[in-house]
Formats: sequence, C-alpha cells, structure tokens
Amino acid sequence: MVRFRTITAVVLVAIAVSLLPAQENCAGLLTLERIFNSREFASERFGPARWLADASGYTTLEPSQELAAGTDIVRYDPKTGARTVMVTAASLVPEQGNRPLPIADYSWSPDAKRLLIFTNTKRVWRQNTRGDYWVLTLGTGKLQRLGGDAEPGTLMFAKFSPDGAQVAYVVYAANNIYMEDLASGRIVPLTDDGSETIINGTFDWVYEEEFGLRDGFRWSPDGKKIAYWQLDASGVGVFNLINNTDSLYSKIIPIQYPKVGTTNSAGRIGVVLATGGETVWMDVEGDPRNNYLARMEWAAGSDELFVQYLNRLQNANRLLLCDVVSGSVTRIHVESDPAWTEVCDDVRWLNRGAEFTWISEADGWRRLYVMTRNGDRQRPVTRGDFDIVSVELIDPAAGWIYFIASPGNATRSGLYRKRLSGKGGLERLTPVDQPGSHSYQISPDGRWAIHTWSALNRVPVIDLVQLPGHRRVRTLVDNARLQKAVDALLQNPPEFFQVDIGDAMLDGYMIKPWDFDPAMKYPLLFFVYSEPAGCTVQDRWGGAGYLWHLMLAQQGYVIVTVDNRGTPAPKGREWRKSIYKRIGILNPADQAAAARVIREWGYIDKDRIGIWGWSGGGSATLNALFQYPDIYHTGMSVAPVPDQRLYDTIYQERYMGLPQENPEAFRQGSPITHAGNLKGNLLIVHGTGDDNVHFQGTERLINELIRQGKQFTMMAYPNRSHGIYEGEGTTMHLRELLTRYLHTNLEAGPRPR
Repeated sequence: MVRFRTITAVVLVAIAVSLLPAQENCAGLLTLERIFNSREFASERFGPARWLADASGYTTLEPSQELAAGTDIVRYDPKTGARTVMVTAASLVPEQGNRPLPIADYSWSPDAKRLLIFTNTKRVWRQNTRGDYWVLTLGTGKLQRLGGDAEPGTLMFAKFSPDGAQVAYVVYAANNIYMEDLASGRIVPLTDDGSETIINGTFDWVYEEEFGLRDGFRWSPDGKKIAYWQLDASGVGVFNLINNTDSLYSKIIPIQYPKVGTTNSAGRIGVVLATGGETVWMDVEGDPRNNYLARMEWAAGSDELFVQYLNRLQNANRLLLCDVVSGSVTRIHVESDPAWTEVCDDVRWLNRGAEFTWISEADGWRRLYVMTRNGDRQRPVTRGDFDIVSVELIDPAAGWIYFIASPGNATRSGLYRKRLSGKGGLERLTPVDQPGSHSYQISPDGRWAIHTWSALNRVPVIDLVQLPGHRRVRTLVDNARLQKAVDALLQNPPEFFQVDIGDAMLDGYMIKPWDFDPAMKYPLLFFVYSEPAGCTVQDRWGGAGYLWHLMLAQQGYVIVTVDNRGTPAPKGREWRKSIYKRIGILNPADQAAAARVIREWGYIDKDRIGIWGWSGGGSATLNALFQYPDIYHTGMSVAPVPDQRLYDTIYQERYMGLPQENPEAFRQGSPITHAGNLKGNLLIVHGTGDDNVHFQGTERLINELIRQGKQFTMMAYPNRSHGIYEGEGTTMHLRELLTRYLHTNLEAGPRPR
C-alpha cells in the first residue's frame, strides 16, 4: 500500500506539472505548454524541393543571406553537392514594393527559364489554393504579376504552357479560366459563363473533399489546347453555417453540400483552344448528376483525353478515350468491384502511347498492370501477396517502376522496384536495417532520391540517396536537436503487437507509463479512427499528437490504438472492403473485440477503459460507448458524424451505398440510433463552423441524449472548422479540455491488482 501511495503521488505531480509553463518543468516530463505552445518539438524545415526536368539537380528554398525577410531559391548538384543560387530574394522584390515576395509554392517552366511564384495565399475549404501568382524571367530579371485587373488574392492553379510562353489560371469566385501571354501581357478568357453554380476549371466542395480534385484544367502537350472540368451545381442543397460572433447580427455562410442520397453537381469535360473560342464538349453517356468524372488527363498526345468515369455507387470505373475534335467517346475498359472501386493516379503512357500503366486490385491485391491502349489486353507487372501503397516513379527509359509497399508488415513501409516487363524478382531498395516508414522524391532519371525516414519514436531524417544502392550521399535534415529532446523524455519505447479477435488478426501499438510496473493495473485509453479513410497503427513519427499520448502515458495511462478491418491498411482487398455497407457496425465490433482481449492483460484495469477519436474516430467513440457500454467507461468524441445520413454523397455512398436502398444499415451504423444505451462519461466537442462534418449532427445527437435522459458534457468552438484550430489559443484550449476531462473521469495512475 505504501508503494501505491508513492506512485499515485508521482502521477498527481505529473498531472500538475503538465499544466505548468515549459521553463518550470524538468526535461523528462511533457506538458501541454511544451507540446502545443512552443517550438521545442518543431521539426526542421526543408523545401519544398523540386527536381529539375533534366534530373541535373534539385532546387529548394533557403533563407536569404542578404535580405533578412527574403528567401533564395537554390540549386544543388546531387553528385557533387555544388550549390548555386538560381533566384535571389532581391530579384523577387516588386517594383512598387520594398520586400521580396514570400514564397508559398513555386514551379519552373519546362525549360527552367521562368519561375512561377505562388504568394499571398488564402484558404479555400481545407487548403490555401487561391492567392497571387508572379512570373520571374531569369534571363532578363523581369518580374510580373499575373491576372491584370483581377482582385488580389483570387488566382488559382496557375500553370505554364509546355513552351513556357503562357500561363493559364482560374479566377476565384468568377469560376472562369484565363490564358495570359507572358511577352505581351494579353489575357484571353477561355470561359465566360462562370457563376456561383457554373464552375469552370475547379470544383465544388464534395469533389474537392472526396476525390482530392482542386485544379480542374490541363494544358495539352502541344500547348494549343486546354481541357477542363465544368460543374453545374444548380439544384445542389445548400447548408448554412451561422457565424454568431463577428458582428451584431449573425451572418449566414451558405455552402453547396450534397448530403447522402441527394442531388449532385452535373459534371462535364470540354476542350478549348488556348487562344480562345468555342468549347468542344465530350459526349459522355449517362446522367451527369449520377456519375462522376473522377480523373482526366491527356492520353499521350494532344488528340485524345483519358477519363476515369465512376457511376454513383462507385463500383464501376469506366475508362474512356475522348476525341477532342469531335467529342466522341470510346469505352476501353471497366474496372468493377462488388463493393467499390478506386481511381488510379498512376497512369503513365508507354511505347509512344500504345500502352499505359494501371493499378487494380481485381485479383485481391493492389498490383500494377500494363494495359494496351484499346484495353483489350493487360499484363501484371507486380505479383505476390502484397499491395502497392504508392507509385513513386515509372521510368520507361530504364524499364523500372519504383513503389512503396509493406510486404509482411502493414505498419512499416519501404521502397521497392520491379521491371516494367514483369520479369525478374522484387527488389527492396530501402535498407532492412531502417525500420519504420519511408517516403521518396525520386529524380526523373531514377538515379537520385530525397529520402525521408521516421518511426513512431524516431523523428524524421531527410537524406539525399543514390539509387538503386540507396547510398546516402548527404544528410539534408538531421533533426538532431529534436531527436535529443525526444530522447530526453521519460518514456518506454512504444510496443507494436497483434491481437487475435477470432476471425481476424488486428495490428496495434501501445505506449506504457515510463515507470510501468507489471504488478500494478493501469487505466487504458484507446485512440481510434476505424473508417476506410485512414489508419492509426503506423510506425512513423506522429508529431504533437504522439507527444500528447506520450504525456498521458507519463501521467499513468496505457495508450493503445488498433486498426480494425476496413481501414486502408495494405492487407489486401478482402481486409479493406469487408466494411462495405457496415460502417458503424463492423468497425466498432472489431474494436470492442480487441478491447475484450486487451482488458484481460493483467496490468489493465477493467474498470478504467476510455476511448477517444476525431472525425470518423469521433463517430467510432460514440459507437463504442453506445453499442458496448459495458466495456468503455469514458469517451471523448471530437467532430463526429452521429448520423450517417447527414454526411456527403461521395464518401458515404462509396462505402455504404444509397440510403434509399440500404436504410437499415445506415440506421444501425449511426451512433444516434444507439444513444439510449449510454452509461459512461461522454464529452462531445465540435466546431460550429465545420463545413465538412456539420455541427447539425452533434445538435441532433444532443437532442436525442436529452430525450433519453442521458447526462453528458459538450463543448462548442464558435466558427472553427473540422480541424478546430482557428483563433488564438484554440489548440491549447482544446488539448487542455481533453486532458482535464480525461483526468476527471478516468483516474490516472496505477492501482494494486
């Protein structure tokens, strides 16, 4: 008993210390202040880096040596390391200004003679995709702002023509596409019918959120044409966000947002000459409001487009070749699945356009194939029971494909390569003595790569490596200061494990208290996501989120996260698609089955089990407390979807079908249906300005909990979006709220068995 009191005292001290300013804390114990309100655990910056088209070097951004507020663009020779300043900060000072342009992003013309700068950026939905664009001509030093009389901060997705002589862009709100000739400054409108509901060259909310589509136009390889998407959003339901805090009277913020089962935008694809004129529309069959133009690129030339065309249920991806002169369309292949299909972002044309690469999981694993242009034959390039996670480079000249995969261990990843012919074996290029997760920016010739490596408790290191031998040439970012700070923390190494739930083996990892005593029993906190959009069990550096979990472990919690079936782990099609029409049914059942096993581990206190998550994890937290109230005692649900019928068409219908055809699964999978079962402590947190997961769902859940006579706690963050970070002090306030609620309702620290 004396030992228990001593440990409890230590835990209580740790809790108190977590709220102290960083300077008052010892180096070993984490605090909220240290994690969320200081730069102590910030990673070094690098990039953005760009390989030059001829693979002779890469460019990156570095602080100017001459202008304190400026940034130089520097070129490095990968072989020798020779450094050349290609663009000085001084050359980026506009004539009417006295400071160099801050660089949010940049791109080179194909001949690297002109530079396109993106600056003064503003947020559109999740990302800063509008702002100002400037072009610097290196030979003359001419710096020119694009857009003419367009309002500052309204240009989007500016791109050089293939010869670097023109730039095309979209003007925000006007929703029209323009071409600007750099020599003359002449601006040509390519579309003129843009409006609030006619959207040219960019996308509505749901296409951007769920298909990752923002930039909606493509230059032809010969530079004579531009292909673009047009969406007609008339008839799409409008959801009104309400801003109650910024003025005397509330402001309505309308967003066209198609909720599951309702009307979508109508999409079509057209081609217009870069000099202007009439658009030729592609004659794509079917109801444009019940099909999706999910991808579009030029098909190895300037005569045809390659389009991926999904039906509304997204279980058939029709590959189309579209003649840009006549608009006629030929279907060459259909990728289908009883559940859903994925779009392919790894199409590369080979053999002068006679073949193209394609990713398919039709045989149960994500493999790369080479398909003939007319779609009548395809041959596999990769084989074996593993998934391609991402394609890093396809090098037709040398005959290789480079890709990330995780054979044998879904929590880790590495770089592999395979002959495009399909012959020969699989080559692992990432050294086997470098566990964890890896990402690469590979040079166009496949000889060099900027390699980033991290693990759960190992901070990112960025090296330049030579391929295929993976020889480290030089370190670009060592993050030694950050790693030293992390190593100084009181901690046990995280432990990866697998848990057998009977009909599946689930991956997980655990963080134990630094002074863990197996003779005692500890409270258990699950961190959960559990839906098809993401995994949590990955051996990579997790930044502030990981450090917060480590802080809680220091204070006496065992932290666990588990990936259930249906998460997008590289474990094959059956794993990923087992959740079809069972979101909110299969995933909470798998999580509960894992919790039943884990709570039997002797050092876990069965009476102190908590769970928390954000977005889909917030929904999973609600389902855990409502469907399995005898397992979980405390839950913290951030920005959840309490009723699946309130979310958007593309995401929810992809995984659940149409609510008109599958009403019972929608009902059973929605947490609000089971709210009357709540027994434990529940905290609900939501931003009222969430354009993604609307506050509406939380309000409906509150009403249901009240109707059921269930007590709970909730916190609304005014006007904050899905990430709940806007406004001074918001992140710190939220994390303090979660930390205090946890301590109040799930007592920290060990108890005797």
